[in-house]
Amino acid sequence: MAFSKLARRAKIKRRIRKNISGSAQTPRLSVYRSNKQIYAQLIDDVNGVTIASASSQGVKECENVTKVEQAAVVGKLIAEKAIKAGVETVVFDRNGYLYHGRVKSLADSAREGGLKF
Repeated sequence: MAFSKLARRAKIKRRIRKNISGSAQTPRLSVYRSNKQIYAQLIDDVNGVTIASASSQGVKECENVTKVEQAAVVGKLIAEKAIKAGVETVVFDRNGYLYHGRVKSLADSAREGGLKF
């Protein structure tokens, strides 16, 4: 039986989330990508709180560049906000997406921005 694209991603997402969880010291860096935008959140799963978030929506540097470059800008933004909030280490949650393209670009730029994962 073939899975649809969404069902396949949901299955992978469940498999990933079974093993990783964020805390106040090491929050979960969750990535969501839509067709046009990319979003990142630092989530404390123990308290159910979003510590920081960043997205390509409405950001001046994200206009008239490729989606991979937008993801790099968002990675730097989330790293700056995380360090401002006192977070240095995170657990990366690719949210069922392949670690490739926009997701990889966001992760690499977040590492360059000072996050450890």
